[in-house]
Amino acid sequence: MQQLMKQAQKMQQQVAQAQAELAEAELTGTAGGGLVTVTVTGLGEFKAVKIDPKAVDADDVETLEDLVLAAIHNAAEAQRELTEQKMGPATGGLSLPGF
Repeated sequence: MQQLMKQAQKMQQQVAQAQAELAEAELTGTAGGGLVTVTVTGLGEFKAVKIDPKAVDADDVETLEDLVLAAIHNAAEAQRELTEQKMGPATGGLSLPGF
């Protein structure tokens, strides 16, 4: 029982460290060859959206909307992959809600 408690405490420490690393990490997603860039933290908080003026065409707003959405998806995928990389070893492969 005591060994199990030690393992649980170690896992809890590893999860806390992984969460701290995720909070500090910033990832970017891009679309349109860098015309749109989205920055997100490792915890999934979106921090910035940058749009190159070349991507702005008043007659074609739909393309810009698609580029922004694609950059968001790209950033979210990078965040998901980093979360799996950081949390996987800490949780021993267990899936924790919210991560």
